[in-house]
Amino acid sequence: MLKAKNKLGLIFFPAYDWAISPTHPEREERLLYTQDQLKEEGIFDVEGIVELKPDIATDIDVMRTHFCFPDVESVTTQSHLISAGGAIRAARAVLDGEVSSAFALVRPPGHHSMKCVHGNRGFCNINNEAIMIEYIRENYNIRRIAIVDTDCHHGDGTQDIYWHDPDVLFISLHQDGRTLYPGTGHLRENGGPGAKGRTINIPLPPHTSEEGFLYVIDEMVLPILEDFKPDLIVNSAGQDNHYTDPITNMNFTAKGYAMLNDKLKPHIAVLEGGYSIQGALPYVNLGIVLAMAGIDYSHVKEPDYDIRYHPQDEEITAYIKKLKKEVLNNYFSPMPDYMRASPGEFTVRHKNIYYDTDGIHENQKEQIKTCKNCRGLLVIESSSSVNPPSAGIEIPVDGCSKCKKEGYALMEKMWKSREFVTIQMTDRVDKRYFRYSQY
Repeated sequence: MLKAKNKLGLIFFPAYDWAISPTHPEREERLLYTQDQLKEEGIFDVEGIVELKPDIATDIDVMRTHFCFPDVESVTTQSHLISAGGAIRAARAVLDGEVSSAFALVRPPGHHSMKCVHGNRGFCNINNEAIMIEYIRENYNIRRIAIVDTDCHHGDGTQDIYWHDPDVLFISLHQDGRTLYPGTGHLRENGGPGAKGRTINIPLPPHTSEEGFLYVIDEMVLPILEDFKPDLIVNSAGQDNHYTDPITNMNFTAKGYAMLNDKLKPHIAVLEGGYSIQGALPYVNLGIVLAMAGIDYSHVKEPDYDIRYHPQDEEITAYIKKLKKEVLNNYFSPMPDYMRASPGEFTVRHKNIYYDTDGIHENQKEQIKTCKNCRGLLVIESSSSVNPPSAGIEIPVDGCSKCKKEGYALMEKMWKSREFVTIQMTDRVDKRYFRYSQY
């Protein structure tokens, strides 16, 4: 009987009752074909591979991470809460010692969901990995976490959530934003004023294949992880770099994904994109499962591999090798933020955000306080085409007494002004999550 070298937990949630439309690529078949493939391969009969049932994330789990306007219920369905709960269950299984690693094969996806949420953008409402990470940091003695996002689309939502967090390293490998949604993830996007070098973007040219991806892992990602020394590695496991994916332009294979995972060795993987429902996902997921379990994956091969897959062009190889120096400099020697406010003052960032799935326009003013004793009070004022002015205030995990006092005073002042319809308080020090609302 086949036995896994590493005990692996699998959490499945296909979300039968949620799809953008019956024919949209983000629908339940994304996981149903994978389930069938794993059953056919006898994966669930392997000793050391166990299937676990997802949790259901609570409103507090979501509010710990997001400012949802006007509230959590308005921007989520039960499927979104179970998808995020599946990621939480994966984390609990690993950190409670049930398994060595875990793979949450869940949908809807989440990595385009930002700190503020007014609706769905990039098929995402709430950010599964971020909700899981903040659950971990509140319930376990773990602070230093690395996220490696291997989705073909830049993880702009995860980047936004952790832009100011020096304890979370976010690395995104993606098709260059000049050629693909969401148009972000450039080398110069490197983290907020108190977290420079904690956001690392590696934009890759269209048609990058196994050679390119594995070079990036070996020469850029692994050296950075070795220096950062995270307590936990999370793979935001998008699979739309595959050569058959209908909405991207990359050239990766199922075996390549398995090799990438074998090198990265994540403690937890959470499914993100991937829309070649029959041609890629069953084989890619099989490869990742085998790699995480420590089982030979050399036989994993798509039915059309010999016909459709082509090695990487020399020009692409040369381009990717040129990225190495700048990527490593962005981590090891990041440029200081000369626009950072003086101690006690706020650095301000204005953002215009478009929710492509729901057609929502958001205007946002983000302020982060420069504090000598903690990472600083975060204040976001947000309005959109579906919601009047709202605000979110966050006292950070390591928040000092001065920032905490200022945060509560500011909430009362903003509420009394009646300028904001909804104000959410996220107090990570005292673990208090609540809102004032005129609704």
